[in-house]
Amino acid sequence: MTSDTTVLDASLAAARRVLRTEADAVAYMADNLPADFAPAIDKILETEGRVIVCGIGKSGHIGRKIAATLASTGTTSFFVHASEASHGDLGMVTRQDVVILISNSGETSELRDMVYHTQRFSIPMIAITSNPDSTLANAADFRLLLPKKPEACPIGKAPTTSTTLTLALGDALAVALMERRGFQADDFGIFHPGGKLGAQMRKVSDLMHTGDTMPVLDHDASMHDVLLTMTSKGFGIAVLVRDGRLFGVITDGDLRRNMDTLMQSTPSEIANRTPVTVPADYLAAEALALLNERKVSALLVLDQNDTPVGVLHMHDFLRAGVM
Repeated sequence: MTSDTTVLDASLAAARRVLRTEADAVAYMADNLPADFAPAIDKILETEGRVIVCGIGKSGHIGRKIAATLASTGTTSFFVHASEASHGDLGMVTRQDVVILISNSGETSELRDMVYHTQRFSIPMIAITSNPDSTLANAADFRLLLPKKPEACPIGKAPTTSTTLTLALGDALAVALMERRGFQADDFGIFHPGGKLGAQMRKVSDLMHTGDTMPVLDHDASMHDVLLTMTSKGFGIAVLVRDGRLFGVITDGDLRRNMDTLMQSTPSEIANRTPVTVPADYLAAEALALLNERKVSALLVLDQNDTPVGVLHMHDFLRAGVM
């Protein structure tokens, strides 16, 4: 037991040491951003083409993530593998693009052909490296120099701190560009239609039931018609309108509360005149939060003229994966 405890303690100590080493390096870089960071942002913003990210090995893995983050936040970007670039993929890079090359040492031989390509066609090149005197740094138009901080591995060789710094710098680039472009939640949703995130970025208009599927009646309809509509439409509500505009909503709860005198009452007498409503451009996740807050199972969608244009039930959010 003692031996097991000792091994566990050693593992936890190693984990804390790695995280603190990398965290300290990122904090240092936050206070000492590369001098070319802002000019690089300006160059990317004025670029008519794409941001091409290139690297190999661990730098290549980080480069793929940087390209993906840029693309999903409003900066058109893709990753080109350094070796594949030398075998035809250089054709993906045009004069209108800007290239980000990643190499911690700055002497990665596989990047040579990409460097020559940028020079030959006067394509702006941004280097991410920790070596200011390297071949890559000297060839770059913009140098994003990583601070020289120790790798977190015990032998100081495995890319750990350096890859974390590169990843963090890539995120900083993407977010700075995102803010400069005025990239908003609606834009983000366009590029993330799938999965849980995509579902939460969908709008009410994407999920609502419209047209003949809506339980809509005139405000002077009979109680019999209200009951028939609520049963046939299956939303648990009946929507009353007058001259096309919302008059009120009757729910299952309203029926139960007025059960004793229900058939002697008119729909307009028991209707809720201030039901839960949202506009069509409301985010589905926000609409769901409103349903939960008001403890109702359905809500009505209105246009700018207070005309009912859709209805949503709690089950719609479940089917769409918003919940």
